[in-house]
Amino acid sequence: MSFGQNLQFLRKIHNKMTQEELADRLSVSRQTISKWELDIAFPEMGKVIELCDLFSCSMDQLIRENMNVSDEAYSEIRTEWMEPFRYLQYAVISMEPETDAISHVRNWAKQLGINEPQIIGWDFPVLSQEQINVFHMHGYAAALILPKGVQPADERAEVMHQPRQKYLAITIRHPQQAPFRLIPNAYKTLMTYMKTNRIKGKCEKGLIDCFEKEYVLDGVDHMDVYIAVE
Repeated sequence: MSFGQNLQFLRKIHNKMTQEELADRLSVSRQTISKWELDIAFPEMGKVIELCDLFSCSMDQLIRENMNVSDEAYSEIRTEWMEPFRYLQYAVISMEPETDAISHVRNWAKQLGINEPQIIGWDFPVLSQEQINVFHMHGYAAALILPKGVQPADERAEVMHQPRQKYLAITIRHPQQAPFRLIPNAYKTLMTYMKTNRIKGKCEKGLIDCFEKEYVLDGVDHMDVYIAVE
């Protein structure tokens, strides 16, 4: 935990604010900001409150927590517009739902003759406390994005429709090297970015409000994490 590291992290994700711009907002010198970020000096209480108001965080988060979860595994945060697409969805509640759900969706792709399937996934939160606490289960939904012209032969397979939507996104390199740290931290980074920049998330019926997509690029495993925003 470091106040200086938290301040530097918040400044950079706040529209890439420079030390000079932050100094102007707080009526201090750039050298003062630099000393704060290096933990050489600490701001007076009034300035701490101003920082919390500016970055939409609590004093406890700014001073005591480790807000800087980004490291070399992550890309810069970006905004992407996702064009409309059709998809088939399969949700599983088990001790290893990701494996079960993705395996089922890959079988769909094979049956439909899709050689390079695009598969996305997200946590499926509809569980009881007994399933979570006693049986250590969680839920996961995987979706197969349908190419144009592909239609399932099974009439029981419901084709879902995703509208055009804007997302915040971040990419993780080698996500499976430490999935229980890297993936949750990617979501945390995006949500911190949204809060700091006062960007509202979007959650409505018929919209996938967050999801993950794994792929290989230049022989390296990658995962894109997306959160829908207004």
